[in-house]
Amino acid sequence: MNRVLIPLTMAQPPTIPADAHIAGLAGASMGTTWSVKLVLPAGIFAEQIQSGVQQRLDQVVSQMSTWLDSSDLSRFNRAQSGSWHVLPEEFFKVLDYACYVAQQSNGAYDPTVGPLVNLWGFGPDGPGSACGDMPTAEDISAALERKGWTRLRLDRLQRRAFQPGGIYVDLSSIAKGYGVDHVAEYLQQQGVQSYLVEVGGELRGYGSKPDGDPWWVALEQPLPSAAEQAGDTAVPAFPPTIVALHELSIATSGDYRRFFDIDGKRYAHTIDPRTGYPVPHALASVAVLHASCMIADALATALTVLGVEEGMQYARQHDIAALFVSRSEAGFEEKMSPACKAMLE
Repeated sequence: MNRVLIPLTMAQPPTIPADAHIAGLAGASMGTTWSVKLVLPAGIFAEQIQSGVQQRLDQVVSQMSTWLDSSDLSRFNRAQSGSWHVLPEEFFKVLDYACYVAQQSNGAYDPTVGPLVNLWGFGPDGPGSACGDMPTAEDISAALERKGWTRLRLDRLQRRAFQPGGIYVDLSSIAKGYGVDHVAEYLQQQGVQSYLVEVGGELRGYGSKPDGDPWWVALEQPLPSAAEQAGDTAVPAFPPTIVALHELSIATSGDYRRFFDIDGKRYAHTIDPRTGYPVPHALASVAVLHASCMIADALATALTVLGVEEGMQYARQHDIAALFVSRSEAGFEEKMSPACKAMLE
């Protein structure tokens, strides 16, 4: 039997005509896929919305991708030491919030983690361990010397960022979530009153379907490892959880999305900026629910780095709706933050 989460602040969704139909759109961006389900307004064609959604996501890539040499972010990362740079509005907004989460989490989240991401083979600048090579302690120490969000300086009045020299910003842990919000904003500007946006597994919904139901979405469950699949305890001991996505977003961070194994040990793509190593604890996934997918995306990464105990304390302190799933000898175990439990129907 499913568990149901309902947003506590959910307003009455707009009324959708019973004879309206749902259109489905899809494409590719940010090294992954995107999809949109929506109720098309009168006079608006699916092809028009498809083009607009792709343009919005292409804009995020052109500003914030480390994989694109010509992006605004790549140019900032290559910039001369001691230089100030006026950033596009969207880029600045994302970087500003990333630095806020870094400050709030005492560096468990750090947008300047890029050198470590590359070193471990999860970025564009080298094969690293994702191809089977373990970084040396010396390599990790050198990469740690290059990071540090406190070295970034932001000028909010002029929308500028300061490159102190050698700083390599990586916004992969927040840009997808922002892309979802950016698309949702576009849809609302077009008069769309009901939609479900998904980019690489991060989602945001608004309104209801023609039958009156909200956009129901199941929270991602972590995948068991090969060893767990071979045993008898790999199946989660908790029921599936579905969420009514009206004025709500979901972002999930998990060790099963991108990882590699060396000598039977799993190394996930989430790097702890404080140590320079992939997070070592048994946390398999963290799902965060928030009105903003950008915020949910960044918080899911921060809570993954913090782990269950510190992460739960942080979630309580900041009233974050989060679901933690950990691996144990008995299989998967979960813990809900108080804000998440309060949404249970």
